[in-house]
Amino acid sequence: MSIDDVLSHYRPNVGVALFHRDGRVWIGRRIGDFADIGEAMDGWRWQMPQGGVDAGENFAAAAFRELKEETGVTTARLLTLTPGWLPYDFPPGYKKKNWRGQRQKWAAMLFEGGESEINIAADDKQEFDAWRWCELEETLDLIVPFKRPVYDDLVRAFAPLRDFIRSRK
Repeated sequence: MSIDDVLSHYRPNVGVALFHRDGRVWIGRRIGDFADIGEAMDGWRWQMPQGGVDAGENFAAAAFRELKEETGVTTARLLTLTPGWLPYDFPPGYKKKNWRGQRQKWAAMLFEGGESEINIAADDKQEFDAWRWCELEETLDLIVPFKRPVYDDLVRAFAPLRDFIRSRK
């Protein structure tokens, strides 16, 4: 079985690490809970924006679309996209159609607007009920455990970029 065959069971997805000019990242608290996989998961409802990639959509366009849908933000600059895929499995009992999990590409973006631009109710399918800026490393303690390995990769990959952003302040 080829890697492409394996990855075909994972939903294509993009995530966005939106950096504030001070180097912190944007996170939102997901609406609802994880009752279908255990109430213990409820404490880990914070995450960065992410969502599916539409058929024929390029990853940068998908990242900007998801960012706008979930945060209202349109004033952002794309800094980089992760190469390759960062996959994760859904835990038993957590059903998302027939997918085994998600395979993600992540965009690092720099927020260039004012905080009044942020509107988590901008889309009719609101994903978050609260938001805040936090340290990149802090996301590891806030994300649901089954996504933590991807966030660990993101912390390692994006920390030097965060440090560069801070140096330019």
